[in-house]
Amino acid sequence: MTVILLRHGRSTSNTAHVLAGRSEGVDLDDKGREQAAGLIDRLAELPIRAVVCSPLLRCRRTIEPLAAALGLQPVVDERLSEVDYGEWTGRKIADLTKEPLWAVVQAHPSAAVFPGGEGLAQVQTRAVAAVRDHDRRLADEHGGDALWLACTHGDVIKAVVADALGLHLDGFQRVTADPASMSVIRYTQLRPFVMHVNHTGARLTSALTAPPSSDGEAPPSDAVVGGSTD
Repeated sequence: MTVILLRHGRSTSNTAHVLAGRSEGVDLDDKGREQAAGLIDRLAELPIRAVVCSPLLRCRRTIEPLAAALGLQPVVDERLSEVDYGEWTGRKIADLTKEPLWAVVQAHPSAAVFPGGEGLAQVQTRAVAAVRDHDRRLADEHGGDALWLACTHGDVIKAVVADALGLHLDGFQRVTADPASMSVIRYTQLRPFVMHVNHTGARLTSALTAPPSSDGEAPPSDAVVGGSTD
C-alpha cells in the first residue's frame, strides 16, 4: 500500500505568519487555490483509489478539485487534524520564538506538550495509527496494493515520515513539508519505504504506477542490495 501525504495549500495564516492550529475558518489564499487546482495535473494518470483528509477547512479546500476530478468522496479523519497547539493557537510565530517551549520544540520535540493542547508524541501516535488503519482498510477493499492520498498538515506529515524512516521523533525537524508538497511512503509487511519527501515538482510519477514486481527480483518487503535496479 502506498500513501501520498499531501500538505494543504498555502493558507491565509501561512502568509500572516500566524500559528493557525485548529482555528476555524482558515482558508487557502490565492496561491493556495492555484496549488489546489494544480494537483489535478501533478497527479495525472496515477491510479489514486481514495482520498482522506483532515477536517480543517484548508485541507478540505485543497483536495476539492482533485477529488471531483477523480470522482472520489473524501473521507474525513479527525486523527489527521492539525496539532492542537492550545494556548499557542492564533499567535504570531515571531512571538512564539521567544517562548521557552520553542527551544524544546526545536531540539527535543518528543518532550514538547503545548499549554492547553497536546504533545507532539501524541500527534505522531494518532497520525501513524490513522495512516496504518486506512492502509489496511484499502488493502482489503482493493485486494492488495493500492495508491491513496491523505491531505493533512506540516507537523503531522513530518511526524509520519519520521516514523517511516525509523527516526526518533526528536529528529522530525529534519524533515520538510512545504505547502502543497507531497511525501510518499509505501508500506509493506516488513517495513515502510520512503519514496519522496517534500515533492513540489510538476508531476509525481516515479514508481507510483504499479506495485513492485517480485518476478526474478527481491521480495517487495526487501530493500534492493546495491540500490535501485531502475
